[in-house]
Order: sequence, then C-alpha cells, then structure tokens
Amino acid sequence: MYLYGVKPEDAKERISLLTKELNHHNRLYYVEANPQITDQAFDALLKELEQLEAAFPQFASDNSPSKRVGGDITKRFQTVTHEYPMLSLSNTYSEEELVEWIERIEKTGLDAIEIVAELKYDGVAIGLRYEEGQLVRAVTRGDGEQGEDITMNVRTIKTVPLVLSGDYPEKFEIRGEVFMPIDAFNRLNEDRESSGDERFANPRNTAAGTLKLQDSSVVATRGLDTFLYGVYGHNLPFESHADAVRAAGTWGFKTPDESQRYLQVCTSVNEVMAFIHYWEEQRHFLPFEIDGIVLKINAYDHQRKLGFTAKSPRWATAFKFKAKQVVTPLLSVDFQVGRTGALTPVANLLPVQLGGTTVKRASLHNADQMEKLDLHAGDHVFVEKGGEIIPKIVGVDLSKRNQEATRISFLANCPECHATLVRREGEAQHFCPNDKACPPQVIGRIQHFVSRKAMNIDGLGEETVQQLYEAGLVKNVADLYALTHEGLISLERMADKSAENLLTGLQKSREMPFDRVLFALGIRFVGETVAKKLTEAFGSLDQLQQASLEALLEVHEIGERIAHSVLEFFKDEDQQAIVHALVQAGLRFESEAKVLVSNVLEGKVLVVSGVFEQVSREQIKELITSNGGKNASSVSSKTDYLIAGEGMGPSKLKKATDLGVQLMNENDFLTLIGYGK
Repeated sequence: MYLYGVKPEDAKERISLLTKELNHHNRLYYVEANPQITDQAFDALLKELEQLEAAFPQFASDNSPSKRVGGDITKRFQTVTHEYPMLSLSNTYSEEELVEWIERIEKTGLDAIEIVAELKYDGVAIGLRYEEGQLVRAVTRGDGEQGEDITMNVRTIKTVPLVLSGDYPEKFEIRGEVFMPIDAFNRLNEDRESSGDERFANPRNTAAGTLKLQDSSVVATRGLDTFLYGVYGHNLPFESHADAVRAAGTWGFKTPDESQRYLQVCTSVNEVMAFIHYWEEQRHFLPFEIDGIVLKINAYDHQRKLGFTAKSPRWATAFKFKAKQVVTPLLSVDFQVGRTGALTPVANLLPVQLGGTTVKRASLHNADQMEKLDLHAGDHVFVEKGGEIIPKIVGVDLSKRNQEATRISFLANCPECHATLVRREGEAQHFCPNDKACPPQVIGRIQHFVSRKAMNIDGLGEETVQQLYEAGLVKNVADLYALTHEGLISLERMADKSAENLLTGLQKSREMPFDRVLFALGIRFVGETVAKKLTEAFGSLDQLQQASLEALLEVHEIGERIAHSVLEFFKDEDQQAIVHALVQAGLRFESEAKVLVSNVLEGKVLVVSGVFEQVSREQIKELITSNGGKNASSVSSKTDYLIAGEGMGPSKLKKATDLGVQLMNENDFLTLIGYGK
C-alpha cells in the first residue's frame, strides 16, 4: 500500500483533524470514563494518523496522539532546574501531632481557615510544564531543586493531556503523582512470571522504575496513570488550591474527584479526622495504592502568610497510615513448581482479616527469605500488606514458639518429580531441571501457550489443559493441533458443542501474528515486549533461528540473559521438533509486511548503530521498512548501508570498512528518503 497521490496540503489538514479527534476521544475514555466510539474505531483513526505522519513527517507534532505508543530511545535523562522548587512535605503517623499542626495555624490569627484533604497517592512526584496549551516538559522531583527530563516517557501516559482544551493559562506548571494501578501491576507481574522473571515488589517502585526506562515503547505498555492537582504559575486567576484543581479538570487533566471524596474542603478538625478515618479503612478498596492523607491550607493568601521552612511548606503536611499488621499461626508451607521450573514456597496461614480481605496464604519468595525468617512448625507469624499487594510475612513472634518445634527447611528435590533442584548463579530461586517431564512445567507451558495474551484459544481453560494432559491426548503444545472431535468427546464433561468450540478456537489461533506465537512458545525471559522486538528485528522464524549471539545483542533491550535463553531454546532438539510441528500446523512464523511510504530503499539491507539526534534509532528502523528497505542486526557482505550514530561500536565500523559497506550519517539517510519534504 502506498500513499502516492496524497497532496501535502490535504495531508496537513487531515493530520490536524485526526489529532483533534483522537485527543478528544482519548480524554473521554481515560479521564472522563465516557467512551463514545469503539476501540476498533479509535485504532483505525490512529493507524490512519500514523500512516500520514510517516509519509508527511513535517506535519507531525511532538504532541501527536501517535506518541502515546512510545518508541523514543535515550541513553541519559537531562537534568532540569525547577522554576518552582518541588519541596517535600513534613509528615506524621500521630493524630495528636496532626491536631497540634492545625491548632498552630489557627493561632496565627488567620480568618476562615479551610483545609483541603486529599489522598496521598503512593507513586512518583512529577511536574508538567505547558505553554500555549501544549505539553512542553515533564520533570521528576529529583532533589527538589533539580529533576530529570522524562518527557518522552510521560507522553505515553494516557491520562496526561498532550494538548489542552478550555480556558487555560498561557504558561503554567501542574504537579501531581504518577502511579501504577493495582490491576496494571498484577498484569505486569503475571507477564513477568510467565516469562520466567521475578515478580516486582510493589506498584510504587515499579512506577518509579518504569519512568526511568530508556525505551518509551515499553513504558507505553505498563499502564501508568496520574492524578494532577498542584497548579503553579505567574498571575494565575485563582484564590485557592481547590479552585485551581477544579479548573485544571476542565482543561483535560485527571484531577482528584470531589464526588468520590478523593478531595474534600474541610472547615474543622472533626471534618479532617473524619476524612482520615474514612480512607484508613476504605483505601483497601481503591484501584490504586495510597499511603496516607495530604492536608493543605486552601487559600493562597493564607499559604503566602504561613510561608516555608528550609525543607517544606508550613501550610501543608501529610498524615501517613501505619502498615496493617496481624499475627496468625503458620499451618504449613507448600512448594509450588511454576511453568519455568521455578520453585516458590508459600505459607498456609490460619485465615485472618487484614486490610479488608481474608488472608490465608503468603508468599515466602525463595530460600533466602525462608532462611532469614527462620520459620519453625507452628510459629505465630506477623503478616502485613504495607506497600505490598500480596500479603507478606515480616517476622515471627518468638515468645509463642514451641522450643521443641522443628525448623522448616527449603527442599532439596522437586516435590512433583523428585529431581534434584538447582540454583543458577546470580539467581535467587531454585529450579527443577526436569523441564521435559515434570508435570507442572509441561502443563504450565501448555496453559501459557493457550492463554489470552498468547494464542488466546477459546474453550481451552487451565482445567481443560490439565484434563487433556492427564488423558494423554496432549504432551506438548504442538499436540493441540492434532486434537480431533472424537478424542475430545471421550473426555468427561466434554460435550459436542464444547469440542466444536475448542476446535474452532484452535483454527482461529492459526491467524495469530508472529510475535504472539513467539511469546506463546514460553522461551524463558521472552515476554510480550521482547517477543515484539525480536520479531521486528528478524522478521521470520528462519532468521531468528539462525541469529548469532552478536545479532541478538544488537536488538535494543536484548541483553545477554535473554539472548542466551533464545539460543538455548532453538538448539534444543525437542523444542525444534515442537516448533517444526507448529509450522506444519499452519501457525504464523513470519511478520506481516509493513505499509510502504516509498520504495526508495527497495532491495537494500541496512544496519543501524549508535544514538541519533533528530529521530530515535527505532524510528530510523521504521523509516527503513516503510521506505522498502530491510533492517539487519549485524554487518555482513550483504549489507548495503551502515547508518552510523554517536557511540557506534568500533568493531562494527571496522567490519563495515573491511567489507566496503557504504557509511551514512543521520542527515545522509534522512536526505536519501526525503524525510521532512
């Protein structure tokens, strides 16, 4: 498909129209929770915009809705000085100290004091600068005086408006919190577990780490969210904090909702304490983590009169919730074997209420954690959920320990197949090495293969997979495509209709794209994002299987651990046989052809190396394919051009020189394809 014949003036007008429409629908969906078009219709509009921007990059804005998917790469984050210092708040865990803070303010003689009570979101402080309604810069708190410019990552957050609407100031900064919703955190951990990675500890740390990732396309997949509530600028038309927050909501920001009691203007100590007590109990039912309540004097005039200490404002403070903790007897410890063979110890507890839920089990993570806790049979253990989604054991009540109780030790053998466990160098977990015959590993790989984010096969739930395995009908993922109606209806509780649905689901799965198939194979450390990067870099199963360690390492974000895992997988004869059977079954092992802007690079093989100024390395690769060329990961005799950026490796340069490969810098390449014209 080519975009030949489209006039620049028509493209410019259409890009402008699509940008406004997509920004409008994005706000309706993510900020107002009031979608008015289907996801399919939204995606179609976005795809049209992306195609037009690729063909006419001179009309693409830095704040285009297409930036939401990320793609920029950085080696470093630039340090930026805050125009208005981002001071931290004083805090307390004591209600008495909080009352004293309010009484001190009342004694200053200020009239009609109002206190705004807000949720204290457990995330990362951020400052966003807007000029003429456009997002200009996003900066972290840093040390309060200086922070890091993470604009490219923040642009991917759906609740951050790239372009404002309404009656907004010409220049201002708005501050708030970036956080990871609990559902997004759980999904991410499920993905990591399915890829053989360790789970992240809590949403707050995960949000902070995500914002500092070098690849914004990965940030875009993490589901970060925001609440924005502090407006700063010269000659702003507001007399109070609450008024500014309400106004910011009309400009397109996601602000604390007063109707949901995320924010309340209080006129007495009793109202403040009622707000605190309400959220101390109700916080466990929120879709995000909070760790306290922030209190601010509402009137800006009052704030100015109260002023600041060296470290924090006198007109604001935070009340922090204490971590909920209970004591309950330890009944036993189970050892679970996962799909990758990782062994996870799980404590079974006498059921106890904690943070609005009944806790029966708590992960013990690994052998080191068990060693640290020194658990004995019958121990009474301290359990808490402070900063954690999953309950954790934080200690033992030694005063209640039976001195004759036996110590609970980590296993030496797999509880399922009795193979001797191994612990790889540099890893915290023990593994069962019997990946070919250990039942939980075999069943787990099949369950992963059919899961929603992998092949998404209707009619094949976890129980059905186990049933097929135990009946001897399926021993690996390739066996799924040999299932017959007769074989299926021989199973208990499998009726004709269920068997038909399952076979239909298998047939539909043959249409899944290459990256989903690669993810479904369950290669250790190859999650959804890594699978996409590998399929984009190599394009087909044949190219991926033939890739060298060097070629794999050339793919951005692919380190040695992932590269070695991929090589080991495709060297394994059993895995080769399974993959071959899947190819014969008709699964897709080749990426779809890209939409072409031109054919100026048709038949040319290009290698991209280094860091670039005008566009990112990933964008250059996109431009290569959209102009008919082919990306390669390493220089060879088949390479036509090496596009050299800053910091390119000397060995690659030497090899290109020795082979007579033509070198191009960034400007040469962009000129060749007519970028910006």
